[in-house]
Amino acid sequence: MTSNTFRSGCPINLGLEVFGDKWTLLIIRDMMFAGKRHFREFLASAEGISSNILSDRLAMLVENGILTRAEDPGHKLKAIYSLTEKGIDLLPIIAQISRWSRSYMPVDPALAATGEARDKAGPGAAEAQMAALRAIHLPTKQ
Repeated sequence: MTSNTFRSGCPINLGLEVFGDKWTLLIIRDMMFAGKRHFREFLASAEGISSNILSDRLAMLVENGILTRAEDPGHKLKAIYSLTEKGIDLLPIIAQISRWSRSYMPVDPALAATGEARDKAGPGAAEAQMAALRAIHLPTKQ
């Protein structure tokens, strides 16, 4: 969504218009916790996103400054997606959704392990994960 198409200026609405559908959050989750960065890797996720929805969500995330898209230096025919600082800042939101789901939903223990480890590690764990994501996704400043 561009700034001209938002339904309202409500802070919750504005956030939901960018990252409020399940596919968008699952793409971000896969980048943060599974290291996925290429189109075909996202298609292989267990939830079964279709290629047209994936294309749409990736383009929207790039347009909204959550991701960047670049030519993959290792394979000129592939694009590689990276989280921006704005995207990395979504980690605490995704962590809170995970925390809520682990409390109230029938989660797979193996898939809940990352969130549980983060919670057990204490308040600095999310910041450490964010720092690790910055090292992977953000170009080094020279």
